[in-house]
Amino acid sequence: MGFRTVVIKNRCKLDLRMNYLVCRGENETKVFIPEISNLILESTAISLTTALLSQLVKNNVKIIFCDEKHNPESEIVSIYDNYNCVSKIKEQFGWNEITKGKVWTKIICNKILQQSKFLKELNCVNEEKLLKTYINEIQFNDSSNREGHSAKVYFNAIFGGNFARRSENFVNKALNYGYSVLLSCFNREIVKMGYLTQIGIWHKNEFNYFNLSSDLMEPFRIIVDKLVYSLNEDESYKIKLLEMFNLQVKINGKKHHLENAISIYCQSVVNSLNNNDIGQIQFYEM
Repeated sequence: MGFRTVVIKNRCKLDLRMNYLVCRGENETKVFIPEISNLILESTAISLTTALLSQLVKNNVKIIFCDEKHNPESEIVSIYDNYNCVSKIKEQFGWNEITKGKVWTKIICNKILQQSKFLKELNCVNEEKLLKTYINEIQFNDSSNREGHSAKVYFNAIFGGNFARRSENFVNKALNYGYSVLLSCFNREIVKMGYLTQIGIWHKNEFNYFNLSSDLMEPFRIIVDKLVYSLNEDESYKIKLLEMFNLQVKINGKKHHLENAISIYCQSVVNSLNNNDIGQIQFYEM
């Protein structure tokens, strides 16, 4: 599995040479493709060959294209990434509705728990206690929307009482970029396991290609939040946020780099859905 996140920012030509990605711009640079985990193309002035694209996909490299404002816009996901994807998709459509509700409830509990831990680090004592109260109040499938109430308390504590997620500002730009890159990691894992990213357990938006990814990534958003909190507007937030892939977190009692932890977590959620046993879900710890 690759471990490098490669970001291309300027006009250049990318092609394939002896299993290397070759970048020809002002200078020529080569990167061994099996070492690449993510390839982020930030400029619309980049051109690349289909031979290179094909080789990147075969090596499970996540390829993310950015728009003219350098924000993630689209990505390439392999169509046939798993040898037994038909049986996996049949499994996915057969997931029990009660189990899906239990899994979603547990995911939201863990997301709010992660938020409360971050608030504790920031010495936001009252807000931390309130989020722990919300955890105890969560009902099946979060029917009382404790997630939404927690989000308001959480973001206002971190970024100020006037902060709103839909506002046009530096913080939201950074959050949206970080979440988009994180979502791509979950897309890759789900496709690699042979399942459809479109069919979620709670998210069901018919215009969202990544409903299942959106479900599974929820507890990991806090990793992006922490990085954005530490930023100032003079920093290049995109480079800073890519540092998340260098982080190590603990899962199942062992330390793993973030992408490996995501892989373990995603497999554990799928196992819980297939076996109707939410006790199999393995969450990470910072």
